[in-house]
Amino acid sequence: MAKKAPAKKDSKRKSASSPVAEATMLQMYRDVYATRQFELQCAELYRAGLIRGYLHPYLGQEAIAAGACAAIRVDDYIVSTHRGHGHCISKGAELKLMVAEIMGKATGYCGGLGGSMHISSKKDNNLGANGIVGGGIPIAAGAGMGINVRGTDQVVVSFFSDGATNNGVFAESMNLAAVFKLPVIFMLENNHYAVATRIECSAGSCDLAAVGPAFGIPGVSVDGNDAVKVYLETQKAAERARMGEGPTLIEAKTYRHGGHHVNDPGLYMPREELESWKARDPIIILREHINNDKKIKAIEKTVDREMEAAIEFGKSSPNPSVDDFVASITDR
Repeated sequence: MAKKAPAKKDSKRKSASSPVAEATMLQMYRDVYATRQFELQCAELYRAGLIRGYLHPYLGQEAIAAGACAAIRVDDYIVSTHRGHGHCISKGAELKLMVAEIMGKATGYCGGLGGSMHISSKKDNNLGANGIVGGGIPIAAGAGMGINVRGTDQVVVSFFSDGATNNGVFAESMNLAAVFKLPVIFMLENNHYAVATRIECSAGSCDLAAVGPAFGIPGVSVDGNDAVKVYLETQKAAERARMGEGPTLIEAKTYRHGGHHVNDPGLYMPREELESWKARDPIIILREHINNDKKIKAIEKTVDREMEAAIEFGKSSPNPSVDDFVASITDR
């Protein structure tokens, strides 16, 4: 049985009033909690042999996707990563279609042919996850160029990791976006590890937000475990982009709750450091912002029912046919 989200710590202290509306925070909580349960239960499905290939959980990073996606409009775009389930959920995806896709079933978002690392949803303006580290960054720049050509006021949020910043496409895309003032929000999810390599071992400066001004654009650092703070910074960046002022780089500092993928025990992660970050779990922090146990429990019950139904939907769905598989290749 999958573990439940961490219980709220006993405290008589009331959280300070938030600058974000309660309805927005409740939506973010739904997305954070849904992502947590989705990842925990998909890990169980993986261990049961019902999910093949790799599975890269977003555990511990849920506040970034929830905060960023809550701050943009339905018609705005996102570009995801190989660790992208939280992005997909927060952009409005149906849990049952996600489970089916990751299980390789014909009823999934991509007919079961994309799987965990290539899931996308045209309906939600989710341009897709990418199995290549940093591979989604230039796609976001291209989408931003398309928005400028069409003359709309949409924005694109490009999620990527600290490891992706050492790829050439990061600098190229940032420069392109700066030159043409593209409406792209570069959301750098700094979880401190590129697989097993610490950020201190791969970057001359761990202040990755400082890269932004080098390209003539704002670079801001935010607590990636606090959905409210991510929301507020993303909102500012979106407003700036819609006014034609160009891109923003946001470094959201966070920490994964385990190894790089389900089969990685993460023994290279110092236990004390991991426990310190877990004490600042995104779920706990957002609960303190909301401070309404009744509404929080109602959300959790609804999500739990959705996940149970999603898993049954995935298990009972058919596999894609050989003809569908061949057609997906020959139709390109």
